[in-house]
Amino acid sequence: MIITIIFVLFLLAAVISLITLLVGGIRFAVRLKKKMDKKQITSKIKKNMIIFASICVLCTAFVWITQLMASTPVIHDENGNKVEDSIAELSQVILNGRKEWISVRGYDKNKPVLLFLAGGPGGSQMAAVRHDLAELEKHFVVVNWDQAGSGKSYGAASIDNITVQTYIDDGYELSKYLCKTFRQEKIYLVGESWGSALGVFLIDKAPELYHAFIGTGQMISFLDTEIMDYDSAMEIARKKGDTKTMNTLKDNGKPPYYGNDVTWKSAAYLNYLSAYMTSNPDIYNGGYNTFRDLFSSEYGILDKINYFRGIINTFNTVYPQLYDVDLRTDYQSVKVPVYFFIGRHDVNAPTSLVEEYCTVLNAPIKEIVWFEHSGHSPWINESKLFVKELLRVTG
Repeated sequence: MIITIIFVLFLLAAVISLITLLVGGIRFAVRLKKKMDKKQITSKIKKNMIIFASICVLCTAFVWITQLMASTPVIHDENGNKVEDSIAELSQVILNGRKEWISVRGYDKNKPVLLFLAGGPGGSQMAAVRHDLAELEKHFVVVNWDQAGSGKSYGAASIDNITVQTYIDDGYELSKYLCKTFRQEKIYLVGESWGSALGVFLIDKAPELYHAFIGTGQMISFLDTEIMDYDSAMEIARKKGDTKTMNTLKDNGKPPYYGNDVTWKSAAYLNYLSAYMTSNPDIYNGGYNTFRDLFSSEYGILDKINYFRGIINTFNTVYPQLYDVDLRTDYQSVKVPVYFFIGRHDVNAPTSLVEEYCTVLNAPIKEIVWFEHSGHSPWINESKLFVKELLRVTG
């Protein structure tokens, strides 16, 4: 937080310097008319330019320093001492030639590994998971992965070249890397929202790498979900007499969306539904603490910027590729135990689709675990219960 404030001050100084330079140019023109000393005017302009260039260099250096200083906090005991055999690292890994980032945290580096797949596509939840699911670190080595095109891994690949298969291939390589690094035969997999679909893709591709999969905010059919979400938002707006939102939705039309406005058109109803869930008194702990997460130590200045670029640009490119995915028909049989941790009041990922999928799914174990005071994010809304249930199904 302090580093960011300092950076903002640097930017303000740069802007002020630029304004000074512009004013100097104007005064230069005025003084020319008055036939004043040109050498004096040139000297002053050069001085302003040097000041401006110096501030720009300092700002650039400062940005890179924040990138180098980005870290995840050391795990301490109740006395403030580092826990023996604990692990708390930010690491860059090479996945199919792409440089991507993971955070690795646990009280005991010999515990089972749990890989958390963030939502999106394009989302980063390194800090959010550390804050909201800290208890998991006592039982697992918790790994958070910034996928290509998100957060710290935003530049891992050209956004235009990222496909769904990119994430499957990289997730597979990361899973093998974690098994090898931590000497585990298998790992646990948790996926939320978009990550819940990616989790199913991965257990289908390489069931031998996973003990179990836990999906939350589970996505089933992306196109059906978007249409149902659009209709739900329209109905809520109609009941509220919210003509502004209704007109916006009508202007955008029903999904699917393609082109450069996918993110913004989708946000019109997704954000509306999120606000609706936040206002629901039956849902505990409304949702993401974006300000807290964004200013967490895992992200340098560029990471903070890319945090939003991923949500906007990567989502815009990748999400339309998911319209043809329907787990009910495409992934009816898997060889890994599957648990769906579902918020009773989720209006973002319709729970009826999860129930339909669970009915047709053939898996060694399958179970829907209901969270009665949750919306789309039980891991945030009811984090203590989420951890308790996760320990139950993985015990």
